[in-house]
Amino acid sequence: MSVSPLPVPSVPGQMAPAYFPVPHRGAAFPGLEPSGEQAALPVELGFLAGAGVPLGHLIEAGRHARDQNVAPERALFAMGMIDEVFYYQALAAHLDLAFVRGPVRLAEDLRYPRDLYAGYARLDADQDDPGGSRGFPPRPVVPDCFLAAPRDMFLRELLEIGPRHMDAVPRLLLTTPAHFSYLVRRAASLQIGLEASFGLSDFDPDLSARTMPLQQATLRRLIAPPIAAGGFGLKIVACGFAASFCLAVLFFGLLLMRLAAAATSLGLRPLWRPVLADAVLPFYSIVIALHREARVVPQLVDALERIDYPAAKLEIKLVIEADDEETLRALRAVDLSPRYEIIVAPRGAPRTKPRALNVALPLLRGVFVTVFDAEDEPDPLQLRHAAERFLASPRRLACLQARLVIDNIEDSWLTRLFAIEYAILFDVLLEGMSELRLPLPLGGTSNHFRTDVLRAVRGWDAWNVTEDADLGMRLARHDYRAATLASDTLEEAPAHLDAWFSQRRRWLKGWMQTALVLMRDPRRLLAELGPRQGVALVLLLVGLVLAPPLWPVFTIIALVEWIGNGPPHPENWIDIAAATLFLAVAFLGVLSTVWISWLGARRRRLEGFWILLPLLLPYNLLISFAAWAALYDLLLRPFHWRKTEHGLARRRMSRRYTSGELAKCEKHERFV
Repeated sequence: MSVSPLPVPSVPGQMAPAYFPVPHRGAAFPGLEPSGEQAALPVELGFLAGAGVPLGHLIEAGRHARDQNVAPERALFAMGMIDEVFYYQALAAHLDLAFVRGPVRLAEDLRYPRDLYAGYARLDADQDDPGGSRGFPPRPVVPDCFLAAPRDMFLRELLEIGPRHMDAVPRLLLTTPAHFSYLVRRAASLQIGLEASFGLSDFDPDLSARTMPLQQATLRRLIAPPIAAGGFGLKIVACGFAASFCLAVLFFGLLLMRLAAAATSLGLRPLWRPVLADAVLPFYSIVIALHREARVVPQLVDALERIDYPAAKLEIKLVIEADDEETLRALRAVDLSPRYEIIVAPRGAPRTKPRALNVALPLLRGVFVTVFDAEDEPDPLQLRHAAERFLASPRRLACLQARLVIDNIEDSWLTRLFAIEYAILFDVLLEGMSELRLPLPLGGTSNHFRTDVLRAVRGWDAWNVTEDADLGMRLARHDYRAATLASDTLEEAPAHLDAWFSQRRRWLKGWMQTALVLMRDPRRLLAELGPRQGVALVLLLVGLVLAPPLWPVFTIIALVEWIGNGPPHPENWIDIAAATLFLAVAFLGVLSTVWISWLGARRRRLEGFWILLPLLLPYNLLISFAAWAALYDLLLRPFHWRKTEHGLARRRMSRRYTSGELAKCEKHERFV
């Protein structure tokens, strides 16, 4: 019998193969000739009859696998009939191979992540017998001995070869995929840590916030004298009329873009309803970075279990830090199904969420991947919606941003204003910007990506503390498009001022980092984006970086000038143009804020919005203070991650307005 020594690995992230293109042969059982229903079982299940698994369970799993077009063993695990350890122990006994469950050493020539994708890796020959020492048949480790965790096509090939022809392949020891992943990650921990931290900066230093020391020194030289002279705004005034006029032009352009986006979001949006069968849906990955989140672990697992997606086509990666024992204990206390994998990030700097996400990126097998936060409660149908949208769109659509909705609105006045702010951003502005095909400032959660595109752009920047903002802009630079997804994710907002201020301080610092990265080489940026996208990006940066710290300064200067000298008295056409521009910025800013806030509050069904409207002024003043604090952090602690505590909400909003529930009705959603 001629066989291939071992299968050639393929990088995950491609469309799922058809696992049942032709009828399967039955498995050959020792002393038993399969017939009838046994003969119809796929080989991945047939051998389990000899291990005592009821035939009815195997037939049901085979039918489930055919209906969903998944590997039979995945269907078996997803249905909870047996666990991975039992399955691979039975597989080892059937193939007359040793089963390894404890620690073993892999050879130094480990190729990460290629060997992980392949499902096998060479063992270090200089170690004790890993199989026989645990009560399994003694198999000495010899050169060219491999540890394997076969699944999918690799598993089928081994079973079709059968125990009688195992001599045709290299010497194998078997283990479970979860244990194999752990051993590979442990052996390659140094490489994993370096790639997670420096992958993007090594690929292109100009795209990473890591290479910012020279820019920080330049910022210190530029900013220190104005602050010493009595304030940044006064320094601008001292610079003369031209600087103020240019900033007013930028602010006016920003207001026009916001109004255009809000106007574009008006009209009817047809509600999505699932149309694709489970067999057509591709494999999907979920990644969640956890740090000191033991409090919300039960809530998180409950939310993930409610997701309506074929269980055999879903994997969930939970990434924690090496010293986060509390979260690890909380995860182990929960009964996690085989689709969950706990990944411990190797020690290293910086200790940020994007670095943790980068640790998981090479491990993903999904065609699409989404990122959730620990406190999130996504719409159960969100993954189906995103998958169908991706499959119906060109590959250039690389990212979908779901709507984030604050669900602890009643906790404090801060959470109420936070809810209005999120309604403005996700229900109005991003909707319009998506329709206009402009770069989107992504939220930090419920982003859905094409996995291969995410790898192509080198994942997240581990050194940017607002990784979502950077990634959204980098996708645009690589000629990929992001769009919005009409699906809700409930999220917890900080209810206390200190927690809110710390979170906002980090967000604004991240946008400042992103702006510095984008403006390193303006000519390159313009060449990559084009004039239209480039202008939109500049205006976006004005709104997210310049406007928060500067608008109170300009407002105070204008009021002082008005009170001291009265209304402007232009004497020539230049003065007339300047006065008109300044007044237009002032009045258009107020009116647009009120209108866009009204749109967002109405779409999100926020009752009593008008009572909170006067509080928007002090709320934006708080954002301004946070922006100045963020500038301080940018100069002195650019990569420090300010952790936001979750699980502190007193009340959670009812899920009365989620896309999954709206999809059950026959009406359309009106965007007024």
